[in-house]
Amino acid sequence: MKTWILTHRFTLARRVVQLSILGLYMAANAYGFMLLSGNLSSSLVMGTIPLADPFAVLQMFAAGALVGMDVLLGALIILLFYMVVGGRAFCSWVCPMNLVTDAANWTRKFFLLDRAVERKIWLSRNVRYWVLGLSIILSLTMGVAAFEMLSPIGMLHRGLIFGMGMGGAALLCIFLFDLFAVKHGWCGHICPLGGFYSLVGRLSLVRVKHDHTVCTSCMKCKEVCPEKHVLGIVSKSSGTIVSGECTNCGRCVEVCESHALFFGVRNYINTNVGEKNDE
Repeated sequence: MKTWILTHRFTLARRVVQLSILGLYMAANAYGFMLLSGNLSSSLVMGTIPLADPFAVLQMFAAGALVGMDVLLGALIILLFYMVVGGRAFCSWVCPMNLVTDAANWTRKFFLLDRAVERKIWLSRNVRYWVLGLSIILSLTMGVAAFEMLSPIGMLHRGLIFGMGMGGAALLCIFLFDLFAVKHGWCGHICPLGGFYSLVGRLSLVRVKHDHTVCTSCMKCKEVCPEKHVLGIVSKSSGTIVSGECTNCGRCVEVCESHALFFGVRNYINTNVGEKNDE
């Protein structure tokens, strides 16, 4: 049991954080416990401190909407936070869709679908950046926050807080897409919010680091990583995983028995070969 907890310590921590955030939103709606109220697009901490989704605010700007100073401040707070801890930490530590896609991934492994399904459909990971750009263009031309209108993330989050409606069908589609079409299909290839936070987190401080001198080249890290292409330096050179597409989920750190992978603070001055190669 102790070994299992050790090898899943970051996964357990992520679930605690995700469920705690959901619980606080639900408590605000159901019981008036206002520590964290609203939703992921716009929130208030203790009824005072504003938080806002910077990608949603960007779409609102493109749509020509007037944005209040409190919303701008909330977006700036979130933006600065993820610029420090790693933009896509949102995807693995906060976003409720991660629960759905991880469940699909677990189901793939349980029923041994990886070999049979994984390569049936090829989808570039750059699609998320095209969807991001399209979201901004559509917001500009239609005068509405385009992705926010159709976002399955928003549907899931609002559904869990206020009651699930037809959004459940969209979530089922994503689950089935990840299960039968493309492994990590939504989060790893399509989601424009993930693409946005990938750009935000390119210069973030908190990073996974690799010590080549103790690496045994077992490649367990790449087996569990949802964005395994970011681990290009593993078994090759010591350095920092600098790609903004790393979600800082910690799965690679958990499974590394030689402790060659670990969280650390990025050094911007003494960059090494590993960092240059991984860009």
